[in-house]
Order: sequence, then structure tokens, then C-alpha cells
Amino acid sequence: MPPTSRSSRAVALAAAALTTTAIVQPPPAAAAERVLRVYSNNIENLVRNNADGTCTRISGPDHLRSILVDDNGATGTSGVQAPDLLIVQQVRGTGQAGAYADQLSAKFGYPAGTFGAIVAWDDPEPWGGSHHCSQQDLGDLKKKQTNAILYNTRTLSLADTAKYWSAGWLKPGTAYDSGAGCTLYKPPSNDDGAAYTYKWKRTSAIAARFTIRATGTSVFAATMHLPEQNGANACAGAGDRGVGNSGIRLGADATSLMNASAIRVIGVDANRTGIAPATLSGFGMTGYGAKATMGPRKIDYLFVKGAVRPSAVDHTVSGTKSNHLALYGFITY
Repeated sequence: MPPTSRSSRAVALAAAALTTTAIVQPPPAAAAERVLRVYSNNIENLVRNNADGTCTRISGPDHLRSILVDDNGATGTSGVQAPDLLIVQQVRGTGQAGAYADQLSAKFGYPAGTFGAIVAWDDPEPWGGSHHCSQQDLGDLKKKQTNAILYNTRTLSLADTAKYWSAGWLKPGTAYDSGAGCTLYKPPSNDDGAAYTYKWKRTSAIAARFTIRATGTSVFAATMHLPEQNGANACAGAGDRGVGNSGIRLGADATSLMNASAIRVIGVDANRTGIAPATLSGFGMTGYGAKATMGPRKIDYLFVKGAVRPSAVDHTVSGTKSNHLALYGFITY
């Protein structure tokens, strides 16, 4: 029998289509939604102050379980996914930041080194003063402080890091008038006395720019810890009250990285209440979370430029094992 011609095959197929039920194909699957998971917390060197004057040392894994949330804002569920950025204040330096990053990697079954750490100071000298711990050994753990950004190398590649920049403050006994009298909080303008020589290092800010591996989207992140004096007198530098009278400012290098980034995130312990969500609107950023973060006061802030998902818990993690409550934002991109 001769082979069937192309035209006869076409007729046969057409006839079959008329005598059989058509198969309806499902619509193409929607592209998976991409989410950048960001957290910010002053981890207080993983030492928590208790009301009776004692202190409790918190392990990195316990702290992480207390701050990482699922899409409903709940901790400890199977829906908790690895963060992409974890902005922290008050770590002891590269050693503690690196160990904490590796504990984060282990929590999600990733190899050590999966989470990178950027710190303002590798090994800051101790600063003086009381840490309000009746146990000297735990108080000593809080004497070395700097700021850090942890990032997930599975989702983000590091593009650039800014030079650190200093916070501002008003020295005791100096008159304050709309920023007049403010100065940079670094030598020779920091606290008097040898015990406080290096206290300014706890407030050195650091920023970085990342690229989202899946899309090439640029992401800016910064971490800041402002001095206690910023609570009474907003100071960001010489004669400078900071953006929106907040004490917040960005260094020149950080500003350049921010301007080159589509998504922007700043986590800050401002030691100041009443900083409005729109304070950094000039940078295209909005503040998230309105609840108190340290006792009855809200002094910790998370500002984001990006499409932040709504939160059932006000972007504030109430069970955080730190003196400060963590803030988070899940950003769709």
C-alpha cells in the first residue's frame, strides 16, 4: 500500500477532530512570584537584659528562630523561608557576625559560607560604661559593638560596599538650636575620658549594593545605630539635624550606591521616637512597623523602597529574643 500523502493525513486528522471530544489545555502556569525577604534587628550582642538586673545569653539559633517569620508573620512554622538580607546592629565584630551567618546557613541546610557578612569594624575596641548586667562576664560581651549586614549568596551577589560613616551627636553641656552645636560622633568629638575613646565605633554605619541573581535588580542596604543622645537632640553631623529632624544621614559613598539601586532598605536603631514613615520619602522610601520596639518606645525603624507585602503583625516580630523587637519586610520584585 502506498504511503499516505500529506494532504490525506491532514484530512484524516481533521475528520478525527470532528468525531472526538476536544481536549482543553490548561492555561500556562503563572511565573513564580519573586520575594526579597529582609529583616532588621539590634541583636544586643546576643545578650538580653532582664528586669531584675541579670542578663541572659542567647544563642544564634535561638535568636534566629525568634525573628524569622512565614508569610503570615508567624515564627517557628514550616513556612519560614531563608532571609535574603539580615540587617543587624550591635555585633562584636567579624567573628560573631560570621558565626551568626553560619548558624543561619545551617538552619536552612546550606553549607557554611552561604550567608556572607559585611561589618563596619572587623574587631572594634571595647567601649566603657555600664551594660546593666549583674554578671560581669555577660556585661563584657556587650563592650565590643559594631554594625553588620548579612546576605544570602544564593540569591544576592555583592556588587560594592560603601566606606563607613559616622553618626552625629550633641556633646553634654553644648547648646542645641535646630542642629547648632551638633558634631560628628568620632574623635576628637566623642565622649571624654579614656574609657570612652572607642565608643563611637558602635555607631559607625555601613552600606552595600547587591544584585539579585535571578533578575539583575540592584538592591541597596544600610545599617545604622545612632547614639543615645539622638533621643533628645537630633544630630547627624556638624549643624545637621538629619533627614526630617531624625538624626539619620547617609555618607557620600552610601548615597552613590543608593542612587544606583532600584530596591532600597535601611535598618536603623535611631535611639529616637517619633520618626515618621515618610521621613525618607525623598529617597523613595517608606517606614514599616508602628509598634514599640524597646519596652514602651519605638526606636527601631525599617525603611524600604519597593513593593512590601502587607503584614498581619505590623512588620514587627513580638517574640524577638533581644532587647529590641525585629522588623521585617517581604518585597515583591
